[in-house]
Amino acid sequence: MSLRYALLALLTAGPSTGYDAAKRFGGSVGNVWHAPDSQIYPELRKMEADGLVSGQQVRWGPRSTKRLYTITDEGNSFFREWVNSTVDHTPVRDAHHMQAAYFEWAEPNIARAILLRHIAHHAEQVELFEVARDGIQTKTDPAIVRRLAGYPETDHARIIAYKVHSCEGMIARSRSEIDWAIKGLRLIDLYRVRDADLPGGQRP
Repeated sequence: MSLRYALLALLTAGPSTGYDAAKRFGGSVGNVWHAPDSQIYPELRKMEADGLVSGQQVRWGPRSTKRLYTITDEGNSFFREWVNSTVDHTPVRDAHHMQAAYFEWAEPNIARAILLRHIAHHAEQVELFEVARDGIQTKTDPAIVRRLAGYPETDHARIIAYKVHSCEGMIARSRSEIDWAIKGLRLIDLYRVRDADLPGGQRP
């Protein structure tokens, strides 16, 4: 997935400066697509050159201006075409599962610490996505409030349902990772006990 699709998704809710777009990547689209500021600003300029967005200078404070980006008709068509296409699944590159596959090389205490950190990370993700989901459902999340303002009320339930569905998928994924890591902890403890029963307490 190109960053520009994520930016277009954000801009379908209304115009945004690069600064505001970067902030909103902390939530909203940022829930499913991370991008640092160093990528967002150059991509917006490329999108403007490609005619997907239009930009204009707007007043920002008493002495400065910022560029406000608005999605164009071409940008809307480009985004609609992507949403209606089949997105290829990228090859798996999962360092955490790769590392766990070779835990026989690791010290048990270190392997446990790695998995506990994995659990803590995904527990935090579950909490963040639950907050996002609840904010969308109750229409208190700023991003959903902004988006709904641009659509007729008859579309609101559908828009909310799809956003909630996405959040719940991310919650389920993180909970699955937590379950996987817990099973890994049990394996480490199981083989640590077995290793202790070997002559001299040595691992093979």
